[in-house]
Amino acid sequence: MLDFELYNPTKLVFGKGKIDKLASLVPVKAKILLAYGGGSIFKNGIYEQAIKNLAGFEVIEFGGIEANPHFETLMKAVEIVRDKKIDFILAVGGGSVIDGVKFISAAVLFEGNPIDILKKRILFKDLSKVIPFGTVLTLPATGTEMNSGAVVTIVATQEKLDFGGSAMFPKFSICDPTVIVSLPKRQLQNGVVDAYVHVLEQYLTYSHDGYLQDRISEGILQTLIQVGPSVVENPADYTLASNFMWSCTMALNGLIQKGVPSDWATHMIGHELTALYGIDHARTLAIIGPNLYRVMFETKKGKLAQYGKRIFNLTGSDDEIANEAINKTVGFFQTMGMKTKLSECTGDYTKTADFIVDRFEERGWKALGEKQNITLEKVKKIIEMSF
Repeated sequence: MLDFELYNPTKLVFGKGKIDKLASLVPVKAKILLAYGGGSIFKNGIYEQAIKNLAGFEVIEFGGIEANPHFETLMKAVEIVRDKKIDFILAVGGGSVIDGVKFISAAVLFEGNPIDILKKRILFKDLSKVIPFGTVLTLPATGTEMNSGAVVTIVATQEKLDFGGSAMFPKFSICDPTVIVSLPKRQLQNGVVDAYVHVLEQYLTYSHDGYLQDRISEGILQTLIQVGPSVVENPADYTLASNFMWSCTMALNGLIQKGVPSDWATHMIGHELTALYGIDHARTLAIIGPNLYRVMFETKKGKLAQYGKRIFNLTGSDDEIANEAINKTVGFFQTMGMKTKLSECTGDYTKTADFIVDRFEERGWKALGEKQNITLEKVKKIIEMSF
């Protein structure tokens, strides 16, 4: 097992009606920026609950944070925080709103051009250099409610870039599974697949001796397979909803990544498809992931075979099991409503591979993956195989 340090200070408050604890979680006398997205919180009653539980606090609202939050929009919030001397931010929304709040938190006190936070993938470790924030999760998917990473889109350059650091954990996150009842099926489908691929990025690498990490990862994958299709059809079922929400959080709260290798090349390529074509994040992962496993088959064959045996109960030679495990993964994605070819999502894709390879080369991203053996030539092959 690899050496590691585990740090996760986020207080997770999980269960029905837990938004009622909001006032006790926010710092006393805090001046709050309440940040949210396109307005769904007004339809599902969460806005009303949040405001009710923030009675007595000074609250300034900032809405309109996009899916795949835009740097340009977030900078408007940064100016409000600076101008109004706000000292706490509350994200009420899904992963995009929470990621956006993480950027706002980091940018307010940043010395320099805030775009460098993304361009240079800056890590924030000093708590005195960020504005504290908490979250009320409304859409399970990304796990950002219990981790220190974020991804933001720069519209001007069509880039989707990440940053993070130990100072970027939420102080608290309220996770009430009942909130998913009002979500569209597409968002629930995305959430299941997003979490599933988060696990695969940390699991489908190479054989190692992190036995417990593998078993926890496999437990999350099996749970998502078990509840995923059903929760989309019946989000009011609390057993399904709670297991879905907790699986999404566990998929990316740092636990299963400790002591083992991880990949993330699927995400790096997928982010480009979202930035270029506006394809939902989870759907880019469903397009790229299986083809990355095919191109990197020899490197990943051992773990693919383990995955096939333990998750899908496959038998045969390791080559046969590993190949069929990829097919089974595609089948699960399709069951979850994903299209698994780029040509099914956009009509203008023929130059995509060359564009992304050129962009990666400009950034110096010439060796990706757990073994740094995903070259730009292989990136091109993965994308072209995804057409």
